[in-house]
Order: sequence, then structure tokens, then C-alpha cells
Amino acid sequence: MAECTHDCSTCSQKCDKASLIEPQNKASNVKHVIGVVSGKGGVGKSLVTSMLAVTMQRRGYQTAILDADITGPSIPKSFGLRHGTVEGSELGMFPPKTKTGIEVMSVNLLIDDETKPVVWRGPVIAGTVKQFWTDVVWNEVDYMFVDMPPGTGDVPLTVFQSLPLDGIIIVSSPQELVSMIVEKAVNMAALMDVKVLGLVENYSYILCPDCGKVIRPYGESHIEELAKAHDTSVLAQLPIDPSLASLCDKGVIELFEGDYLEKAADTIEKSLS
Repeated sequence: MAECTHDCSTCSQKCDKASLIEPQNKASNVKHVIGVVSGKGGVGKSLVTSMLAVTMQRRGYQTAILDADITGPSIPKSFGLRHGTVEGSELGMFPPKTKTGIEVMSVNLLIDDETKPVVWRGPVIAGTVKQFWTDVVWNEVDYMFVDMPPGTGDVPLTVFQSLPLDGIIIVSSPQELVSMIVEKAVNMAALMDVKVLGLVENYSYILCPDCGKVIRPYGESHIEELAKAHDTSVLAQLPIDPSLASLCDKGVIELFEGDYLEKAADTIEKSLS
């Protein structure tokens, strides 16, 4: 079936949206799927995805991450996962688990050199994302987080149409330019009839280690106004924290401390219970 790229609210075709959803693997049981979206790159989307999965895992849920950023995968690095850990059978591929039991599937787990570029055209990349859903045996997963590439192109469109998304979380940073890009992501969600669970602002401030003063290197935030304009809420404002970057570099993001995303976790629980 050809992928739909038009606004369903004005289309005379009256397609059944559910018919576009790809079935999950017969041996899988994924209860909720949440997309983590950014209008542009470099805003910390993969960090937020990782921390959300860890936060929900700490609350006693079984979580998983589908790394849909095929050409720029960084999830395995954050969790210390390496090539060669994916096994399979006639049922499909089995995603490796992190130290705390989070299931992960990423293209970097399938190639023999994590620095090798993935030079594929859009349809092949989109097909790979679908296979990560249909051909991977996800176990009893309460919440799956889909780390999407930036923008509103092939892969986000594929995820929006092919996976049973319960909602998305949009990641931004304080710059005015990013706010404009965020609105594109919000408007795409509306176009595709996908619920926006809320906004997360990264790089929001720096906390001085000596005096505790809050420093805003990118200027005052406008995330509250943006959220209000689109009838959603701010789930978190994350600081520039070198310790988080260090944990990702060492592959131990599961050791992060702090309650950065507790409100986001509350919202996920309340919205999808």
C-alpha cells in the first residue's frame, strides 16, 4: 500500500487510518508506544528518550526503545550496547537488554562498525523502521519509546502512520528558531491525528556549581507560551548538565540521578492508563 501523505481531514478517500498500522510481531506484546520527536537535530532527543525509558523502568514498568534514527543512531552508545548482541530465530530478532532490563533495537546493533555511515535512501530507511516493529520480538513491554530523527520527513511519517502511537513528546531548546521548528512538529501531529503529550525543553539553563545561580545561556525561555498556544503542557526543563553527557559517553545513562522527568512520567501514566 502506498504511504498516504495528505491531510486526512480534507481527503475524499476517507481511508481507514487503522488499516495503515503495521501489525506487531506475533510473539510481541507492546502495550503503549510513545514517539519522541524534535523539529531539528541537536536538541537532545535521544537523551530524553533514554531518560524517559530509565525513569519509567524505575517505576516498575518494562520499557523498550525503538531507535528509528537510522542514519544517526546514538541510543546503543548511551546504554553501553555493542554490535553482536542481537540474536534471532524463526520468530524474529530478539532485542538486547540493557543492564536494568530495557529492550533496545537500533541499526548500530546490526552493523559491524558503529562508525560506518548508513547511506540508504528514504524508502529503505522507512522499511527498516517498520521491520524493527514487525520483525523484532518485543516481550511484555508496558511503554515503548521511539527515538525519531529530526524533521517531518520519511521516517517520522512512517512512524506516525505505521506504528500505533499513543502520543508523542516533543523536545526543544530555548532558541526562538527552535520554537518555530517545534510548531512544525506540533502541526504535523495535528495533521496526523496524533496526541501531543507535552513538551520537554533541553539546554534550558545552567546551575552554577559554586553559588547555585541559574544562568540561561540561550536567553529567557518561551516554552510555556508555546505550550499554551498549542493547548499542551511543559513536562520538563532540563539543564545543561555535564554529568549527563558523561554518563552517555560512558554508556551508563541508567545511573543518572535527579527527578528531571518525573512530571513527564506522571503525565504518561495518567494519559495512557
